[in-house]
Amino acid sequence: MRSWTAKGGGLLLLAAVGAAAWWAWPGPSGPVTDWRTAAVERGPLEAVVSATGTVNPVLSVNVGSQVSGQLAEVRADFNTEVREGEVIARIDPKTFELRVQQARADLEAARAQAGTAEAGVAAAAANAARARLDAQNAERDLARRRGLRDQGFISAAEFDTASNLAATQAEAARAAEAQTGVARAQAESARAAIRQRESVLASAEVDLGRTVIRSPVDGVVIKRSVSVGQTVAASLQAPELFIIARNLRDMQVEVSVDEADIGRVQPGQTATFTVDTYPDLTHEGVVEQVRKSATNVQNVITYTAVVRFANPDGRLLPGMTANVRIATDRREDALKIPNAALRVKVPDALLPAAASGAGASAPGPARNARRAEGAGRPGGEAGRGGLNRGRVWRLLPDGTPQELRVRLGLSDGSSTEVLPADKVEPGAPAPLQAGDLVLVASPPAPEAAPGLLNQLFGGQQAKTPQPAAAPRVRF
Repeated sequence: MRSWTAKGGGLLLLAAVGAAAWWAWPGPSGPVTDWRTAAVERGPLEAVVSATGTVNPVLSVNVGSQVSGQLAEVRADFNTEVREGEVIARIDPKTFELRVQQARADLEAARAQAGTAEAGVAAAAANAARARLDAQNAERDLARRRGLRDQGFISAAEFDTASNLAATQAEAARAAEAQTGVARAQAESARAAIRQRESVLASAEVDLGRTVIRSPVDGVVIKRSVSVGQTVAASLQAPELFIIARNLRDMQVEVSVDEADIGRVQPGQTATFTVDTYPDLTHEGVVEQVRKSATNVQNVITYTAVVRFANPDGRLLPGMTANVRIATDRREDALKIPNAALRVKVPDALLPAAASGAGASAPGPARNARRAEGAGRPGGEAGRGGLNRGRVWRLLPDGTPQELRVRLGLSDGSSTEVLPADKVEPGAPAPLQAGDLVLVASPPAPEAAPGLLNQLFGGQQAKTPQPAAAPRVRF
C-alpha cells in the first residue's frame, strides 16, 4: 500500500515539475495586442501662438505737478471717477500768491517809470522846439547885421558877435534834438520793462494756477501716490501724483511674444485669453499692433503685441495676467493626427520579422539618422506654417505596425495636419486616411525569462526575442 502511495506521489511530482518547466520555458510570444492607438481624424485645425501678457487700459495718464510745494488738499482716491477739469488736489498756494503780488507791484513800478519817461520825452521835445526858435532868431539877426555891415553902419566886431551867436544857437538846437531822442529811448525802455513785468506777473499767475491739480481726462483713478501734507518737489521730472485710466471698458492686453513666433503674428488676427481670476471665462480680442521694439530679459528676446478687447462690465482690472492664444492660421477640413504619434519609437523586437531584419541590417549611424529624420518635430516648422517631414506607425488589421513617412502642416500643440504626399511611389504603403489607427505609445520590448531548470540549478538562459507572429505550440 505504501509503495503504491509513494509511486503515485512521485508521478504527481514529476508531472508538476514538467508542467512548470514547460510554462517557464521561453517559447515564442504571441501577437502583441497592448498597443496604444488613436484614430486619424478630419476636422478643423487652428495654429496658435501661446503667450502671456498684462491687461492695461488703452490710455492711462500720469498726473503730476509742475510746481513744488506741500499738498493742502487731496480730493481723489483709488477708484474715484473723475471728469476732465475736475479738481483732484491742491498745493499750498501762499508762496505763489506772494510771488503774484510781488510781480504785480513790480509791474506798477515799471508803469510809473514809463510815465516819468514819457514826461521826459515831452520836456525834451519842448526844449528842442525852443532851441530851434532861438537858432532861427539868431540866423535872422545875423542876416540883418550882414546888411548893416555892408552899408557901414556897424563894425565888423558886432557882426562877428552876431555870427557866433547864430552858430551857438544852431548847435544848441541840435543838442536839444539829441536829448529828445535820448528821452524817447528811455521811454521805450520803460515800456519794455512794463511788458517784462507783465510776463513775470503772468508766469506767477500760471504757477499759482498750477497749485490746483485738475484731471486732464474723464476716467477712473487707478493709483494715488500722495497724501495730504506730503511735499512734492518738481525738478527735472514732474512727480507722479495720480494715474487715471481713461476708459476701463475698452482695454488691451500687452502680450510678450517670443522672437521665434512673432513672425506669425499680424494685426487683425483674432485672439482669445483667460485670466487667473476667471479661469472658466474666455475673452476675445483682435491684434491691433505689433511693436517693433524688442525687449531683452536675460538674453531672451520678446516683442510686444497689443490685443484690443471690450470690457463692458468692467470685470477685468488693469495689471491682470492674461494667458493669450493668437490664432495665426486655420484649416477647416484637415487630416490630423495626435502629436504623440510623431514621437513613437517601436522596438525592433516588436516589429515583424521582415521589418526587424531590414532595420537591424542597417548600419548603426545610418539607422539612428533615419530614426531621427522620421521622428518629426510637432510644433516646429510645421507649427509655424512651413512643411516638415515626420514618421508615424499605422496599426494594420492583423495587429502589426506599419511605418509611414508623412508631410506635416499646421499644428495646434496637440494635433498636427498631415498633408498629401508629393508623389506616390510604386509599391509604397497606402497613405493615411481618416479612421486609420496610429500608434501613440509602444510597449517595451519583451525579454525571455530563464527556464525553470536553469532557475533550479542556478543557470541563466540567453534572452533571445522571438518573432512576433510565430504561434505557440501546445502539448
